[in-house]
Amino acid sequence: MKICRFKNKQGEIRVGLVADDSTLLDLAPAGMTQMQPLLESDDPIAQANKMSKQNLPRVSLSEIQLCAPVERQEVWAAGVTYLRSKTARMEESDFSATAYDKVYAAERPEIFFKSLAEKVVANGEAVGIRKDARWNVPEPELALVMNSRGKIIGHTIGNDMSSRDIEGENLLYLPQAKIYNRSCALGPWIHLGASESTAREWKIQIEIRRNGQNVFTGGTSVSQIKRSFEHLAEFLFRSQIFPHGAVLLTGTGIVPPDTFTLQERDVISIEISGIGLLQNPVVVV
Repeated sequence: MKICRFKNKQGEIRVGLVADDSTLLDLAPAGMTQMQPLLESDDPIAQANKMSKQNLPRVSLSEIQLCAPVERQEVWAAGVTYLRSKTARMEESDFSATAYDKVYAAERPEIFFKSLAEKVVANGEAVGIRKDARWNVPEPELALVMNSRGKIIGHTIGNDMSSRDIEGENLLYLPQAKIYNRSCALGPWIHLGASESTAREWKIQIEIRRNGQNVFTGGTSVSQIKRSFEHLAEFLFRSQIFPHGAVLLTGTGIVPPDTFTLQERDVISIEISGIGLLQNPVVVV
């Protein structure tokens, strides 16, 4: 079951239940004007199923604009959760190589703040590459959607945009490499109710096109994430409160070659088999 935020022809932001590949159900007549009450409920699947049986307006996906599937949640990210990510980050930085090696094996994961909800880029909107960076890459990731109690209630697709040369120069520059205008994309919607064992069967694929030509393709499996989802969520919520819930990116296992950097007008397509497709063009910010 998938829920989304969308803007209708009148410019109103609504909550929808994705019915099939081409339509969704507008949940506003059922009293659902925001996602949070559903995400905070004891049984979001049962509540969504109940609403789906009502006579709700059916809207074509071609007639609406999808919005980022976050409202007031903070977005955080976990790093070095795939062996491939650890290797790449050690290679990019002699200065910080030991730190990346140690955190991969440590009990405590690397977790850092990524974005406020209002700064998240939606499906179809442009992600950014820093104008003061020389080496910019996308990071396709599975994102955990959690309620205010720290319970994982859904999953979406994330793009944790990164400036690898800035991060590689000095580990203390990580916030500048990771947190800037248009540096986080989420979408197209939230898949509710999948267990971790089910999600670990999903495949992640990325394609980057430039002037209509494929310039990079990569893939991995969610099963390659070293840490359990509950382990990551538990550390995020330690000594923290998230009154509106939180979204946690779980790291990337796909790293383009060192010779590759994004360019303006590239188009990034990230697909996770159990969720859907997140697609964004690139702009310089």
